[in-house]
Amino acid sequence: MSAPKKVVLAYSGGLDTSIILKWLQTEYGCEVVTFTADLGQGEELEPAREKALMLGIKPENIFIEDLREEFVRDYVNPMFRANTVYEGQYLLGTSIARPLISKRLVEIAEATGADAVAHGATGKGNDQVRFELACYALNPDIKVVAPWREWDLTSRTKLIDFAEKNQIPIAKDKRGEAPFSVDANLLHTSSEGKVLEDPAEMAPDYVFQRTDDPVKAPDAPEYVEITFEKGDAVAINGKAVSPAEMLTELNALGKKHGIGRLDFVENRFVGMKSRGIYETPGGTILLEAHRGIEQITLDPGAGHLKDSLMPRYAEIIYNGFWFSPEREMLQALIDKSQENVTGTVRLQLFKGSAFCVGRWSDHSLYSEAHVTFEDDAGAYDQKDAAGFIQLNALRLKLLAARNRRLKG
Repeated sequence: MSAPKKVVLAYSGGLDTSIILKWLQTEYGCEVVTFTADLGQGEELEPAREKALMLGIKPENIFIEDLREEFVRDYVNPMFRANTVYEGQYLLGTSIARPLISKRLVEIAEATGADAVAHGATGKGNDQVRFELACYALNPDIKVVAPWREWDLTSRTKLIDFAEKNQIPIAKDKRGEAPFSVDANLLHTSSEGKVLEDPAEMAPDYVFQRTDDPVKAPDAPEYVEITFEKGDAVAINGKAVSPAEMLTELNALGKKHGIGRLDFVENRFVGMKSRGIYETPGGTILLEAHRGIEQITLDPGAGHLKDSLMPRYAEIIYNGFWFSPEREMLQALIDKSQENVTGTVRLQLFKGSAFCVGRWSDHSLYSEAHVTFEDDAGAYDQKDAAGFIQLNALRLKLLAARNRRLKG
């Protein structure tokens, strides 16, 4: 790859991406544009602007954008329509943020005349794959610079030395080894590395940032009602809210009740296993609620088909193929299934768990007349079940008769 002339860098303002910014300037002598996305990570982003200016970035080349609504509306919500979990547990909080960041990197590159983008993902993880697959899917001609795969700054000591030589401010808590690495957005926080690398050891209490200790959560349950329209949550306790507001309010409720903690060893796309601590308070509540409204509004054939496809859909997102035809095909099927997933769910929040305790909808397929143990007034003739059972038993009878014959 020829040296880039102008690079758009996914920039957090932290030590690592500040070092990358300076490294791009010194290694390639190129102009750098910084892009900082507010995805609800809960941090003040203006210091990123100040640090970029201090490192010589022109004001017109600094982009800081609030993408919280777009993130939930166009990425989190479509994923949750499928009840998506990776390997049975992980709600994909990191994975689902990467396509949006990549999309804006490519768009800003086009707007500013940049010929390359850069990210701070290491060569061991999934994020390098997610960023780069998304960028190439949106612009096949874009150059991608991945400093962690190129430079010789292979230790925290070397990074600190580089920062000091180039007058990059170093927060006191960044000196020496950080206890663990954190990624955060409105959907979740993930913590990995250092004190968490031994999967046999329980995570220290200080690792948890988004959830209170479930053991110390309130001793009385709290109830919340979530209203859905076509599979998306639109109101909480009868009050209409935006997608980002919904997740923000559910995060606060989940934090209070210690909901959404996950200690998980996952299989990375690059081939290794990784232990992470995930906190997804609002997302865990939302998943339980969405399952609850689907229980009464979704046809069993459609629901079972959707459930059977969900692991593949989750893997596609986890591996970085959000902008792929297979994801779009599955999304069309999923969205079709949600046309009547409209109604309200009541949940009980208590000591680390969210339980669906009620659900109702004008689109409900639930018929009390058919399932009642009382007189059903002719809604269902129980004698019909005999023929149904005999037809379904036919192949089993034939198999049993053959096996008996062969044994005889």
